Amino acid sequence: MSLLEVKDLSIHFGGVKAVQNVSFSIDSGIVYSVIGPNGAGKTTLFNLITGVYTPTSGEIRLDGEIIQGKSPDELARRGMARTFQNLQICMNMSAIENVMVGAHLRLDRNLFKAILRLPALKRRDEALREEAAGLMEFVGLGKYVGARPDAMSYGALKRLEIARALAMKPRLIFLDEPAAGLNPKETQEVDHLVRKVADSGITVVLVEHDMKMVMNLSDRILVLDYGRKLAEGTGQEVRGNPDVIAAYLGTHA
Repeated sequence: MSLLEVKDLSIHFGGVKAVQNVSFSIDSGIVYSVIGPNGAGKTTLFNLITGVYTPTSGEIRLDGEIIQGKSPDELARRGMARTFQNLQICMNMSAIENVMVGAHLRLDRNLFKAILRLPALKRRDEALREEAAGLMEFVGLGKYVGARPDAMSYGALKRLEIARALAMKPRLIFLDEPAAGLNPKETQEVDHLVRKVADSGITVVLVEHDMKMVMNLSDRILVLDYGRKLAEGTGQEVRGNPDVIAAYLGTHA
């Protein structure tokens, strides 16, 4: 059984059919990329799967359980994490505190214990800070453990968001254009990090416009165009698909 199954998924905003009858499945431990021209419905698809939007029709299953209509926090508790196109960094917190925020769903949030600052709570906070520092090292940001976000480059902040998502201990992580706005060196760093995350056993679902990165990383690729599924397969299969070539380059090309 696949980790994630999507069947005939659609959403309409008034008369706009943003996603139309899209079906696919994702196995555990792979990098699965979603590509397509601007406006193809890639981020909308992410929003449907991660609970930001409720589909007009269709079905989403995680480990065989129907999950459409569940809230993002419910899905996070089931092991689903994501990042967004635009940075979602808390600039008034330190870098390591941003990562620690990602673990909040796993914590005992008893108000009485927090007020009394019991020794067990202090030990938990120390362990959490150590775990966050380890995640920053994992994403290549070890030197920023004591830094504030405004002292970090844009590329470093992108990786900080991935560290925060990993703090949730997900089984499935959705990365929405993690290389957007990055220079070639930063893009290569994110490329290596995505593969490192997948090699650790976490399934990665990726939306990305950098085709070199997509072809380098992806085990399977889904191509959307005008909200519809245009093609699916390996990088080689997708690259040679005439419909994909037409969608990206035009029928004359």
